Amino acid sequence: MKKIVFGFIIAMISLTSFAQNDVLFEQGKSFYKQDKYIEAIEQWKKILDKKVHSADLYFNLANAHYKLNNVAPSIYFYEKALRLSPNDSEIKNNLAFAQNMTIDIIEPLPKTVFAKWYNTVSGVMEFNGWAITSITFVVLFVLLFLAYYFSFSERKKRFLFLGFIIAFIGIIISLVFAFYTYSDFKNDRPAIIFSENIDVQNSPTKNGEVSFTLHEGTKVQVTDKEDNWFRIKLIDGKDGWIPEESLKEL
Repeated sequence: MKKIVFGFIIAMISLTSFAQNDVLFEQGKSFYKQDKYIEAIEQWKKILDKKVHSADLYFNLANAHYKLNNVAPSIYFYEKALRLSPNDSEIKNNLAFAQNMTIDIIEPLPKTVFAKWYNTVSGVMEFNGWAITSITFVVLFVLLFLAYYFSFSERKKRFLFLGFIIAFIGIIISLVFAFYTYSDFKNDRPAIIFSENIDVQNSPTKNGEVSFTLHEGTKVQVTDKEDNWFRIKLIDGKDGWIPEESLKEL
């Protein structure tokens, strides 16, 4: 009985919280329509403070910051929205507009034919999808092998033999992609530069030699951390160290 009452109380609290968030979201939209972008941001940030996340929330926050010409926050929130809804064309279009406000022009390194092929194939599924695929091939392999073992027909044996060989190849390929896509996922630490401009140094010290300069809104990859310094890498291969407060991880 106590568990039922406790569950009912939790459910009521959750419903109340959802209702409050809906009110805050609508209030933010109302302010946005009145061109009161700062007030809209304040309302939507109250939802974020409750650890509630959604593509719509990030998208609207990004739009408001874009209207205020806040380069880094607008790109940051568009990127956050895109991670939750990667196929949303409206988010992609607005992100492209926001990126046009950035100063840094960084050309990606040319990709090899193998890298292009890998990106195309690995992008079909996330690592968990490849893992499920490998399990499916394992089950198929076992079934085909058993059918081959107990079959008395030479014709069926040849067909089943070819089948479990193909299934075995499928296991290897899907396991390889599961491993590499999981590794990519673990190592993927994108961040947005929030400082108006920041010198990227060759060492994590204040007296390090400046390698190059970045400006707000530029997207980087975090590859390491030492004390209050992040090592970052650009798509053109350049890397270096910047203070932790200069960026915000997605």
